[in-house]
Amino acid sequence: MLQEFWESKQQQRAAFPSEGVVVYESLPSPGPPFVSYVTLPGGSCFGNFQCCLSRAEARRDAAKVALINSLFNELPSRRITKEFIVESVQEAVASTSGTLDDADDPSTSIGAYHYMLESNMGKTMLEFQELMTIFQLLHWNGSLKALRETKCSRQEVISYYSQYSLDEKMRSHMALDWIMKEKESPGILSQELRMALRELEEARKAGQELRFYKEKKEILSLALTQIYSDLDTSSPSDDQLSLTALCGYH
Repeated sequence: MLQEFWESKQQQRAAFPSEGVVVYESLPSPGPPFVSYVTLPGGSCFGNFQCCLSRAEARRDAAKVALINSLFNELPSRRITKEFIVESVQEAVASTSGTLDDADDPSTSIGAYHYMLESNMGKTMLEFQELMTIFQLLHWNGSLKALRETKCSRQEVISYYSQYSLDEKMRSHMALDWIMKEKESPGILSQELRMALRELEEARKAGQELRFYKEKKEILSLALTQIYSDLDTSSPSDDQLSLTALCGYH
């Protein structure tokens, strides 16, 4: 049903016309419980939230979560309209120390959020989520702070990154940033990876959209793999750190 839903969407060219089909990923495991992820056209990711005793069951459960979210995304309330923007900005102001006046100032966080919403008028929340994930990762990675120090305005940063999708090139650049962080603060990579895996597991069990957490895990794993592949020799302690970091959070 999930596959047919998105094939129908793409035939109508209603959403993500240039993207591929639904992609499934099952985590390797010697036994239950099994974990499966499903990535939708556009990049949104969901996983099974139930305890599944087989890979097929985990895949079906992940597909069910993704289908519910795909159908929910079709509701008029999930499309970015002027009314939606007003409500969203008001909610953002209520949850921060900002004011409604900040919405007209792109140099503020509220203003930047307002600008991003207006730039994506007419899109659904799943379509908007891909751009939001990029900025979540840039914030987590420290790139947004670095850009602010170069005097780039939030509006300029948003306009620049709105042209790009989250691909292997962007992941590789972020992985290089974390390799540099590891050289400055040894051990930070394994610490961040354990945290990312814990967040991913908690979000999956809560039935939430997972791309941000999953991208963090993949970027950090890529950085660790690169570091250890570059080492000519490794001590027992290095081997233990690599095993702990790459095998995941338990």
